[in-house]
Amino acid sequence: MRRVFSAVLVTASLAAPIIGVTSASAGEPRVHANITLRIFDPDHHDYHAWDQREERAYRQYLAERHRRYVTYQHQRLAEQRAYWRWRHERGERIEHERS
Repeated sequence: MRRVFSAVLVTASLAAPIIGVTSASAGEPRVHANITLRIFDPDHHDYHAWDQREERAYRQYLAERHRRYVTYQHQRLAEQRAYWRWRHERGERIEHERS
């Protein structure tokens, strides 16, 4: 009896998230979570939010170097560091041009 109860309890705990997702999609509005990925730049000791603007800058960086697109997370560490050096230099140029 104890094994049956344990099996039912485990099954119910695993099925609860599935039932919750199904009931939410049945008529209730969905809530879209906005997940922001933060990347640490070890050379400059700061964090960067990886959003659409950063993705656009990263694609521009690759295009300027005539490299094919590889997601940032799959780049070698040396390439990631080179990107952040470029990004900081570019940011400083933009700030200098504005003033």
